[in-house]
Amino acid sequence: MPNSNQLVLDLDLIRRLDKNGPRYTSYPTADRFADSFDARSYEHWLSSREVGGISRPLSLYIHIPFCNTLCFYCACNKVITKDKSKAAVYVDYLIKEMRMQAAILKEGQTVEQLHFGGGTPTFLSDEEMRKVMAAIRENFRLVDNGEYSIEIDPRKVGSETIALLGSEGFNRISLGVQDFDDAVQRAVNRIQSEEETLSVIRAARENGFKSVSIDLIYGLPKQTLKGFGVTLDRVIAADTDRLSIYNYAHMPTLFKPQRRIHEEDLPAPEEKLDILGMAVDKLTSAGYVYIGMDHFAKPEDELAIAQRQGRLHRNFQGYSTHSDCDLVALGVSSIGKIGPTYSQNHRDLEGYYGALDQGRLPIMRGMELNADDLVRRAIIQALMCHFEISKSSFNIAYLIDFDSYFATELGELLEYEREGLLEMSKDWITVTPKGRMLIRNICMVFDRYLRTRTEHARYSKVI
Repeated sequence: MPNSNQLVLDLDLIRRLDKNGPRYTSYPTADRFADSFDARSYEHWLSSREVGGISRPLSLYIHIPFCNTLCFYCACNKVITKDKSKAAVYVDYLIKEMRMQAAILKEGQTVEQLHFGGGTPTFLSDEEMRKVMAAIRENFRLVDNGEYSIEIDPRKVGSETIALLGSEGFNRISLGVQDFDDAVQRAVNRIQSEEETLSVIRAARENGFKSVSIDLIYGLPKQTLKGFGVTLDRVIAADTDRLSIYNYAHMPTLFKPQRRIHEEDLPAPEEKLDILGMAVDKLTSAGYVYIGMDHFAKPEDELAIAQRQGRLHRNFQGYSTHSDCDLVALGVSSIGKIGPTYSQNHRDLEGYYGALDQGRLPIMRGMELNADDLVRRAIIQALMCHFEISKSSFNIAYLIDFDSYFATELGELLEYEREGLLEMSKDWITVTPKGRMLIRNICMVFDRYLRTRTEHARYSKVI
């Protein structure tokens, strides 16, 4: 297993090879889903989850779409409102969907992983959060010491709510920060003081949360090398367990809120790369381990341990310590994974509520993976999480001859081998420390759906 602490940032190489590509929270990616996969298709696979009396672990994802204010950079599915009564209605429908799903599953299904995302999950009142958690416990069995996480907007939550979340079983928390610089915050319409963030971190520590993660974004308007350096220093001083540093993808034709960002305020490509380089240097110097993509963690964090032990997994919420869980996704626009399938709920409240009113699960589209999809998914997963693959292991698991099956792909990888991104031997493909920041490029070689140049246009830049 490669040493995950090894990382070489070659800015010239990144500059030359940077291109558009998927983030691979799934393969195939969600834009490949089709409406021919409907609620009936999903129910068939959900009811067939038990195989020989043994089923995969279960994960739950709960999507809360509401936000009080609009962050201009955001590409998430959300509903901007200050009307708290909308949350009460939504919770009732969410619980209705939960009960419908639980009725199809075997009674008392064990859940090892739970994640609340958004939107802003803490848009819910404390009482509404209790109501949702009570419904989860009525319909599922949460294991002790599972991975139970929630995304937090530090501007909208007090210490009392953090205490409530701890008492309800949450043990991991993720905070959106993006940048502490005042000019950047004004440019993206997200005013958030450092003290607001630190107070939530303190409350999480006081209430027994095992892991605190902070999300940052590089490439935002008004961002500078010096200013982002100050943000990084403050975040490192806060001693968080995990850090994610995302690339801001400016795609205003796809995401309307981004049209409020002035392109002339965005850092030039050279400065953006310098910001990334500085971030990697500061974090690794502070002792953080590079997990992959845009994630860093302390060596003793469960993500870093899982990577060293070969248990790291990647799903729709990013990197996870729980591999190969079936994912039941609840709420508007949420995406689930059951066996060899993906499914997505209706992306707007009207469609979501309408389906549930008619007594149907609110599945909008999905996909049943074929044998080729499954082997390619496993390859991309291994590269994303462990930076290497054993050809013989795939020959055994998928009954293929790797070199013959992927002859075209291996030919394309020769270019990356010449660039020093990877090394190929008779049985192994190993990503080098210099190639790890460009892991998406390497994974794209195995993406059967990206065989034409035009297909790349729908995605953001790799770096």
